Amino acid sequence: MARRILGLIVLLAAMLAVAPLSSATPGSATPVVRAIEFTNDVNPVTADYLISSLEKADRDHVAAAVIVLDTPGGLSDSMHEIVKAELHTVVPVIVYVPTGARAASAGVWIGQAADVLAMAPASNIGSSTPINIGGEDIAKDLRRKVVNDAAASLRALARTHGRNVAWADAAVRKASNLAADEALRKNVIDAVAPSLPALLEQINGHTTKPRGFVLETAGAKIETVKMSAWQNILDTLIDPTLITILLSIGMLGIVIELYSPGLIFPGTVGAVSLVLALYGLSVLSVNWAGFLLMLLAFGFFGADLFVPTHGALTLAGAVCLVLGGLLLFSPSGEHPSLLVLIAIAASLVLMFVFALGKVAQARLRPKATGVGTLVGMEGNVRPGGLIFVNGELWRAESVDDQPLVPGATVEVLRVNELQLVVRVLDRAAPVT
Repeated sequence: MARRILGLIVLLAAMLAVAPLSSATPGSATPVVRAIEFTNDVNPVTADYLISSLEKADRDHVAAAVIVLDTPGGLSDSMHEIVKAELHTVVPVIVYVPTGARAASAGVWIGQAADVLAMAPASNIGSSTPINIGGEDIAKDLRRKVVNDAAASLRALARTHGRNVAWADAAVRKASNLAADEALRKNVIDAVAPSLPALLEQINGHTTKPRGFVLETAGAKIETVKMSAWQNILDTLIDPTLITILLSIGMLGIVIELYSPGLIFPGTVGAVSLVLALYGLSVLSVNWAGFLLMLLAFGFFGADLFVPTHGALTLAGAVCLVLGGLLLFSPSGEHPSLLVLIAIAASLVLMFVFALGKVAQARLRPKATGVGTLVGMEGNVRPGGLIFVNGELWRAESVDDQPLVPGATVEVLRVNELQLVVRVLDRAAPVT
């Protein structure tokens, strides 16, 4: 009996020791907030980085995912992918525009899709009128359609999150832009805070619209996420101007290698440049008519080295190169710099004009090998009517039927198969 009583006492003591631990609530642990830095334009590479970061935040069940945003905007397709990812996360999404940063164009959609949209002083938001990435207005016949669609989608995000719908419409139609304090006063954003830690303290306990998250962010541990070096490299490679330059270098290198096989270096550089350019083409929307025009351009450049057109094909290639570059990324509204295209075309024209000049000189230069080199040389007549010229004995005949006296000096006029036609220059004494 004593043993049973002793065992019961030990069991009760163990239960009392464990009770404080079991009474601890999940909320008593330090919350973790994932801060995802996004300081770039919106494109397929940066969108993939942001979406994958949000998905990882979901898997890790953090208290909130914060997109620290500074963007001039970007591609609408990539923007819509980011917005959909924000709306489907299972953790609260906060967008914070830090001091000196901006949420422009596509950045407004990213901000309005967040559960909480906040800014720091000396930051701004707006200017969401759709334009081509080169800065030009969309063609007049498409403008109304594109603007109406953009305004409707931004109004829907603002309305759903309880923000200023009228300003959302003005941001698209009139390119309205607001500083942080103005945006807060007009209910465009939810908060203004000088830093991210200050924001997390400020919004603690806030209930979001429309998903009803109750934020637990006070004293949160902030984990910062940045784009990797590899993602930064890929982001650089999808620049339309860089793709055009790489494509030009690649095709030029292949043309040079085909013209002078065995140089190795031009072919190697050309192949690497083409692979990098093709990666960029695979990421961005491409007009294949533009790509074919660029291929045709380098076909013209190469053909002009073999066909005597006096530079006509080179000029045609330059025109095709500029037109192809302008059309290459037209489905996404992008195009490389026109000045860069003209500079590339002009450089290639000068290069090929120089090469064509060298080719013409080579064609006009007397032959350096073969029987054709004998023409114009002087020789001596040997017994039997043979001519000794250039270290060899040749059969010969006189152009004016003069006798070929041994010891005489002759000049080679032409070569008929394996016989020389010569002209007697002087009649030296016969050689015995």
